[in-house]
Amino acid sequence: MDSDMQKYFAHKTVFLTGGTGFLGKVVVEKLLRSSEVKRIYILIRPKRGVEIQERIIVWSQDPVFEPLLKTRPEALQRVCPIAGDCLEPDLGISDTDRRLLSAEVQLVIHGAATVRFNEPLHVALAINTRATRLMVQLAKQMLQLEAFVHVSTAFSNCVIHYIEEKFYPEHLTCDSEKVLQMCDQLSEELTDNMSPALLGSYPNTYTYTKALAEDVILREGSDLPISIFRPAVIIASHKEPISGWIDNLYGPIAILFGVARGVLRIATIDVKAQASLVPVDFCANLALACAWRTAQTEQREGVAPPAIYQLAPTAGNCLTHGEFKDYALDGRQQCPLTKMIWYPFFHCITTLWLFPLAAFFYHTLPAYVFDLALWLSGRKPRLVKVYRKIHKTLGILGPFSRQSWYFDMRQTNQLRAIMSEQDRSLYDFDMASLNWKEYFEKALLGIRMYLGKDPPTTESLEQGLRVIRRLKMYHHLLQLSLVCLAAFILYSLIKHFS
Repeated sequence: MDSDMQKYFAHKTVFLTGGTGFLGKVVVEKLLRSSEVKRIYILIRPKRGVEIQERIIVWSQDPVFEPLLKTRPEALQRVCPIAGDCLEPDLGISDTDRRLLSAEVQLVIHGAATVRFNEPLHVALAINTRATRLMVQLAKQMLQLEAFVHVSTAFSNCVIHYIEEKFYPEHLTCDSEKVLQMCDQLSEELTDNMSPALLGSYPNTYTYTKALAEDVILREGSDLPISIFRPAVIIASHKEPISGWIDNLYGPIAILFGVARGVLRIATIDVKAQASLVPVDFCANLALACAWRTAQTEQREGVAPPAIYQLAPTAGNCLTHGEFKDYALDGRQQCPLTKMIWYPFFHCITTLWLFPLAAFFYHTLPAYVFDLALWLSGRKPRLVKVYRKIHKTLGILGPFSRQSWYFDMRQTNQLRAIMSEQDRSLYDFDMASLNWKEYFEKALLGIRMYLGKDPPTTESLEQGLRVIRRLKMYHHLLQLSLVCLAAFILYSLIKHFS
């Protein structure tokens, strides 16, 4: 028997932006697998020489849709691409498609965003803020609209460290309307040059423009059946549709993969700080629960601001960066990659001035030696360039790896409480019951398979273990050699001055 949420989504028409992204794919898959949704329109940016329909067809080869297509081979026929681009005026949607969406769509999930922390301000404003305003304007033309869910981020208000499920317009230097007007009147270069003044205390253009997007929702979307979903840092899937699925190298996943490859060895991380991580399938489930709840809630203009739902680790089941580091290193023996440049190890430091010195000896100097060997063998040197990018990325992520944030989740908990037992099981997002040890065991296997491209076979795992045993021996031999060299130098100095 179908659950309450399954009954609700049956025969509904959904419009999804960001559908080709990490979270978007999981939302699409879950809707198709768990309900009889009528149609899912997805905003897709056209690419030269590639039909937008082909972008959907290739999904049949994507591992995330494999379980779905085994049971429902025709499922992707319910997914219809809409040509558009969040950088374009009116989202680049044609008049014909706009009329189609206005007539048919009942649910909107707006998840399109640029997640690059160092995105130029004019680009981040266009995609993260202006596109949100354009989506709200489009939603107001939708004759059958029942719910609009805006996917924000739990760090949209990271200028404070205890974040409630409410709006914080007071942290903005200017409101969203003024900033967007200014952006329309100034050149891209001038807009970017104003970044320090506009951002204020915000650490990057991503969090700032996501905060502005929430201000757009508050100012212009309160008369819609609308809510905001704020997930923390989204990482590999826990259970659905497959354990450990991941398709990107962002944030913590990049650290896990870098450590597993033996590339990343040191970073500025406070091991006692809280790591605000959430599995992508929990995020997809809560996004859909937000849509269901928003549609059930009577909208009374001017009475209360739109509801906000946050998802992050709970106080009783938190995760520190130190525990995250330990889980990362556990993968050395559990599921080693077959392609590593050195034995995986990882040190965390909090002294900022010490990092450049440590990075020189742990990263840069070995990179020059490695690249010299590549050059001598007739191959193109590459590791020094890789480490420049890594150090730049670590600098951008630094503010988030050395501090803790705490997120109130009362409305999220209330939402889960009103869901039926069947729905709580089907659309699970209970962070309190997540076993982090078991989660990372699966996530590391997923990273090995989906990012490392190592097959999940006994032979492949045995090959990885052979490689890591050999690299471990080299690692200890190098350590012994360095100790002997240091002892010899110390002995020579003592002998010289005695």
